Amino acid sequence: MAKIKVAVLGASGYSGEELIRLLLRHENCDISIITSRQNAGTRIGEVFPRFSDSDLIFSAPDAGEIAKKADVAFLALPHGLASEFAVPLLKKGVKVIDLSADFRIKDTAIYKKYYKDEHPSPSLLKDAVYGLPERYRDKIRNASLIACPGCYPTSIILPLAPLLENKIVSPENIVINSMSGVSGAGRKVDLPYLFPECNESMRAYAVSGHRHLPEIEQELHAAANCEVRINFIPHLIPVNRGINSTIVASPAGKFSRENIESAYRNAYSKEKFVRVLPYGRQPDTKYVTMTNFCDIGFTFDEHTGRLIINSCIDNLSKGASGQAIQCMNISFGFEETAGLL
Repeated sequence: MAKIKVAVLGASGYSGEELIRLLLRHENCDISIITSRQNAGTRIGEVFPRFSDSDLIFSAPDAGEIAKKADVAFLALPHGLASEFAVPLLKKGVKVIDLSADFRIKDTAIYKKYYKDEHPSPSLLKDAVYGLPERYRDKIRNASLIACPGCYPTSIILPLAPLLENKIVSPENIVINSMSGVSGAGRKVDLPYLFPECNESMRAYAVSGHRHLPEIEQELHAAANCEVRINFIPHLIPVNRGINSTIVASPAGKFSRENIESAYRNAYSKEKFVRVLPYGRQPDTKYVTMTNFCDIGFTFDEHTGRLIINSCIDNLSKGASGQAIQCMNISFGFEETAGLL
């Protein structure tokens, strides 16, 4: 199979670094251009010494030049900025896989509420496909614009959607505590993420109105076919990468251990990157970091009558770059695990 040419925009961030790490070992891809305004003209090995053997050089982002050199472009850019490149690249026939939040949320009013600005390209929302392969694989296959899910949403939607879809848990009073490594905040110098501030520390943040909340509720609504409002409480923990989400939900009419196991089996038994653990066994971020896996475990607490679900992913892989490559593999007809296993 002929190789495709790949562009990585925003390649000097953590998600960009992870994209390059995975794409360099992908037998169906050639990285043709990597961009970074700050590092334009610099060899990649000077920014990321792990890639010292690579000849790749950062360039300033230019949509026209990118379109000449790429079949697909990954946008590892901040929200708002991604749209500036998505629009011209799509017009020139380049497939776009966006890792920002620009095309995840379908309601422009909700986008404005949470991102404090007008949506930059509302006309493209109808064409954007939410890039969660386990739920939208067929749509991803034919999409020209793929909106990759956020890291927290991935860790929550995968374990919860099959249970809501099958009326096994109630859509009401769901509480989710998620813990993320510091790389989830991006590669930037900011006081809360300096080593002395976050080491030996664990704290909740954005406990009401986190930007990922509407994305999570949008997809849980689609699964439950009714409104879903959740308490989503993210925490920063002193590890480099990894997310553990603990979901507490109430039983619904079809609740039973057998129905839970059946729902997960029907949803994920053929999936390459979702592993449902035996009843009562809990996942550990240690076993998913640097991989594209999502591990799921569940336990029923007889004391409270509530179901406790745990999931673990790597925020930079299944929560961002690995999932983006999984979407690319589907879109171009490659083996879905290519570059990821």
